[in-house]
Amino acid sequence: MASIKTIRDMSLTGKRVLVRVDFNVPIHADGQVVDLTRIIATLPTIQYLIQQKAKIILVSHLGRPKGKRQSHYSLQPVAVALAEQLGSPVTFLDDCIGPHVTQAVAQMHPGSVILLENVRFYPEEEQNDSEFSASLAALAEVWVNDAFSAAHRAHASTEGIAHHLVDRVAGFLIEKELSYLGKTIHHPERPFTVILGGAKISDKINVIDALLERADTLLVGGAMAYTFMLAQGGRIGRSLKEPDKVDFAKAALKKAADRGVKLLLPLDNRAVDSLDFDKKAVGEMRIFENKIAEGQLDYIPEGWEGVDIGPQTIDAFQEAIAHSKTILWNGPMGIFEIDACNQGTFAIAEAIAHSPATSIIGGGDSVTAINQSGHREKVTFMSTGGGATLEFLEGKLLPGISVLEKIVDSTPSAPYLIAGNWKMNKNTVEAVALAEHIVLEVGQQTEVQIVICPPFTALESVAKTIESSNLHLGAQNMHYAVSGAYTGEISPEMLRHLFVTYVIIGHSERRIHFHETDALIKRKLRAALDDNLKPILCIGETQQERKSGKSLPIVRAQLEAVLNEVPQEKAKWMTIAYEPVWAIGTGQNATPEMAQEAHSMIRSYLKEQFGNAIAHQVRILYGGSMNPQNAADLLAQPDIDGGLIGGASLKVTDFVAIIECAKAQQQGMR
Repeated sequence: MASIKTIRDMSLTGKRVLVRVDFNVPIHADGQVVDLTRIIATLPTIQYLIQQKAKIILVSHLGRPKGKRQSHYSLQPVAVALAEQLGSPVTFLDDCIGPHVTQAVAQMHPGSVILLENVRFYPEEEQNDSEFSASLAALAEVWVNDAFSAAHRAHASTEGIAHHLVDRVAGFLIEKELSYLGKTIHHPERPFTVILGGAKISDKINVIDALLERADTLLVGGAMAYTFMLAQGGRIGRSLKEPDKVDFAKAALKKAADRGVKLLLPLDNRAVDSLDFDKKAVGEMRIFENKIAEGQLDYIPEGWEGVDIGPQTIDAFQEAIAHSKTILWNGPMGIFEIDACNQGTFAIAEAIAHSPATSIIGGGDSVTAINQSGHREKVTFMSTGGGATLEFLEGKLLPGISVLEKIVDSTPSAPYLIAGNWKMNKNTVEAVALAEHIVLEVGQQTEVQIVICPPFTALESVAKTIESSNLHLGAQNMHYAVSGAYTGEISPEMLRHLFVTYVIIGHSERRIHFHETDALIKRKLRAALDDNLKPILCIGETQQERKSGKSLPIVRAQLEAVLNEVPQEKAKWMTIAYEPVWAIGTGQNATPEMAQEAHSMIRSYLKEQFGNAIAHQVRILYGGSMNPQNAADLLAQPDIDGGLIGGASLKVTDFVAIIECAKAQQQGMR
């Protein structure tokens, strides 16, 4: 994914950003969105753009209106649902192009969100009409594609628009999809188990062939399994089958055997003597074990139709899942939409949820099944794609991905960063007053990046206070888990919903007073990066360690312990804060030369670990009691890129004075 630019790679403040999302969601007759999965999946991208003060214009399709305006395909209910999820207004426009839309976009203010009407109300959308693409492009300065599930379609809003805008990047959802479906599937931790189900082999011929090149175990369920059984010469009653795909099934069985892939078919099946899918009703149900009858494999007797895998198969599949390190699941094990036929699908969902393996749910019905089983929070990643997921797994180049801008190595150095850590000071009223004062003094300047980190209790109120400024919001700590029984802890997702951009990880005070270890800090750092937060990693030595002459080895050991598994493509989003613990609140200060020595060592380590380009993109802050008196000398050092400010950030005059020092240093470098 490092080859494609994302919204992190651009300055978006004040820019009109057109985001292609996929809000093709089920809507009840009463106008309520039935499944929020795809809406929730877009929130990290939208929230980040709000934090960056962009003007956000969302475009999507819904259903198949065939190029005509149809009220039941309107996206208006989606605007309501999205606003509820964001906790902020979403303006809905009843068209996607035209003077009315152009005027509304021109009047947008930074951080506001507009949702355009269904783009498929125009036939030119699916025709990928150049003029229509240009009309959409005229609304914006930047195009963001975050609709992975529509990226396999070369339509105007998914591909054509890219030919009319120079700046075109991916959102976080596409980045995440490509990361899991790409790198994780191509380089899985083994054993790698693939679970395939669904109705037809014909839908997944190329996927099966491609995954047989990579998997250690392939579990086949659903109706597609009956065609494999047919290929083995078995009898399957009235079960759904594809006789014209028997030869492919035979070839797949042979390929699995030749490559040493363990391909497991059902050992037993649940079958019914009658089925009415529309009424969600079945007749008598029996479980049939595989056996030899009259010299022939007998899976399901005549007059019976297979609808689910049986208990022996569930046990065998669960055992394979339990021994896996990476799991990919695409397709249900039976007709899970009918309660009597969902035991196999839900049992597999439960087994995956309880597995410690990296688990990837490959879109479509599998996502629906995970949601219905109540295990969505326990899997690693759920793809939003259907056809796009399958085509990507086949190895096809998706049109909506191929047109995105590529990353070049010559990324300019980041500006100075000054972060204020307010620690356990200021109640909500006081925090808002302090934030208002900072906004008044330096809220609109752009030469230095400013982050303020109030207590958790004030995050939401301060977020609203700085909404129209160029300040960024940071949190002072977080837990590594997405959710769970962690009383008093805050998850990365909770922070994102409060519009937090930065989070302090491993502060010296938490190491000392709460005994946080490098191992724990490492988990927090990875969780922050995985959830699109920008961690400020704190490292540093104590007075005793400094007196013993071990300062630099101690700091390097902390870096090695925490950063040794950080992916290169994510490393540049970190900030490092060097904290000489002995200089915090003691009246002692590190000289600029002492600080530079540590910062230089940190930069050298980053070069070794991540390469020269990333080492110069990662900002290294000084966190040892920076104040207006020593700020200029410290910031003049070549490897000091800003400061993590404690006590001085609680006094507006002191904080602003430090920012002005950074600003002067930044201007002097031009």
